[in-house]
Amino acid sequence: QVQLVESGGGLVQAGGSLRLSCVASGIIFGLNNMAWYRQAPGKQRELVATIARSGSTNYADSVKGRFTISSDNAKKMVYLQMNSLKAEDTGVYYCNTLPNRAYWGQGTQVTVSS
Repeated sequence: QVQLVESGGGLVQAGGSLRLSCVASGIIFGLNNMAWYRQAPGKQRELVATIARSGSTNYADSVKGRFTISSDNAKKMVYLQMNSLKAEDTGVYYCNTLPNRAYWGQGTQVTVSS
């Protein structure tokens, strides 16, 4: 059974940093690409960052240069280091596989005040 538990969100001023964590169970990391997604108020969920099985990473243009995705396969953890946060980064952040599975965790709220 897949379980995804995100944490690390919070309220931060613009320009600040947060580090999100996700622990995944029921997923074989070595066989799956992982990703962070976010959903801003009133908007659809969007893909933010991905990390492939090879370790290669990709980012949405809006976060490139500010966010860094990483993983620890032994711990089944995925991280998202977010620097230079902007108000438009506000939303609920989720981790999932890429492509995403139907199951979503509860997400972690990130609120950036301007």
